[in-house]
Amino acid sequence: MSATNGLTIAVPRGALFDETVELLAGLGLDTSELRSNDRKLLFEDIGVITMRPSDVPTYVEAGAADIGITGKDVILEQVGSHDDQAGREIYELLDLGYGRCTMVLATKAGPDPAAEALRRLGVMRIATKYPRIAARHMEQTGRQAEIVEVKGSVELAPLTGMVEAIIDLTATGTTLREHELVVREEIVVCTARLIANPVAHKLKANAIDELLERLRAN
Repeated sequence: MSATNGLTIAVPRGALFDETVELLAGLGLDTSELRSNDRKLLFEDIGVITMRPSDVPTYVEAGAADIGITGKDVILEQVGSHDDQAGREIYELLDLGYGRCTMVLATKAGPDPAAEALRRLGVMRIATKYPRIAARHMEQTGRQAEIVEVKGSVELAPLTGMVEAIIDLTATGTTLREHELVVREEIVVCTARLIANPVAHKLKANAIDELLERLRAN
C-alpha cells in the first residue's frame, strides 16, 4: 500500500502548503518533486493534486480527489451549516491543527463606526471575501448588515469610507494594524482540516480510517 493508502489527495498551494507537505512526508510520501516543482499541478505517481485552497472542496466533492486539506474558513464559506442546502457535499474528518488564523470583525480605530452606523441607520456595511460567513454571523448576532463582497485587499474598503467594517481572516493582526484597523469581534478560529468525498468515505473506508489513525498518531 502506498503512503496515502492509494487515495488521491487534494493539496492546497499557498499558506498551508509547506506544513501540508511536511505532513505527507511524515506519512512516508516522497515529496521531493512536490517541493521542487511549483508549476506542476498533478503528481500522479504519489496521488497528489495541488490547487488553490478554495478549490479543494470542489475537487473533493466531484470525486477528482478522495480526500483533501483546506482551511476551516473555506469549509465554513462553501459548506456552511447542516441546514444550509447550498453547501458543498463533503465530510470534515480531522482538525490538523496547523495554519491557525482567526476570522474577525474589524473597523477603523477610535469610536466604533459600525456600532455608530447601527445606532444611526439600523444597518452596517461590511466588506469581506467571506460573504456567507459574514451574513451568518450577523444573522446569529441579530444585526442588520449590507455585505459587500471584495476579492482583493479588504482593508481598503473602510479606509475609503465604502463600509464601516470588514470581516476577514488574520494570523498575526499585522496587516490590520498597518492600516489602523482594530479587531472588534473574534468570530471563529480556523485551522487546516482533512475533508473527504462522501462516496470515497464509504467505498474506501478502510484506507481512509487507517490514514486517520496514522495522522492522529503523528
